[in-house]
Amino acid sequence: MLMLLDILKAVLEVAGLALLGQGLLFLFAGAKRDRNVVYQALATVTRPVIRVTRFLTPRIVLDRHLGLVAFLLVAFAWFFVLVEKQSVCTEGALGQPSCSALATEYVKRCIAGQEASCEVLRRNGLADDRPAPQETP
Repeated sequence: MLMLLDILKAVLEVAGLALLGQGLLFLFAGAKRDRNVVYQALATVTRPVIRVTRFLTPRIVLDRHLGLVAFLLVAFAWFFVLVEKQSVCTEGALGQPSCSALATEYVKRCIAGQEASCEVLRRNGLADDRPAPQETP
């Protein structure tokens, strides 16, 4: 499940960056954008996303707005995949390499005294149940 989420997140990132690049070229190149090789390459990458967006959106959405709508759909999908990945990591996969950045953040928070973070680490078998040593004044 975690690998599937990582792959989906990567695909959404590529699509989002391609849509963003195409949008910037749309603004900078103006009417000559169709002759721009980079714009054509980005259009090739984003064509499947635009087609899915056209299928999902009602006809009231104009074709010239499809790029923006597609970018927003990709951004929302990326956010929800990210939230799901965090959920999967905290429910038992925090020791996986894909979750290492999140595990590091939970360790920092646990050291800072956030008991909820320590509990997540214990649940994932990454922290022992011994109490932290008390500092003497």
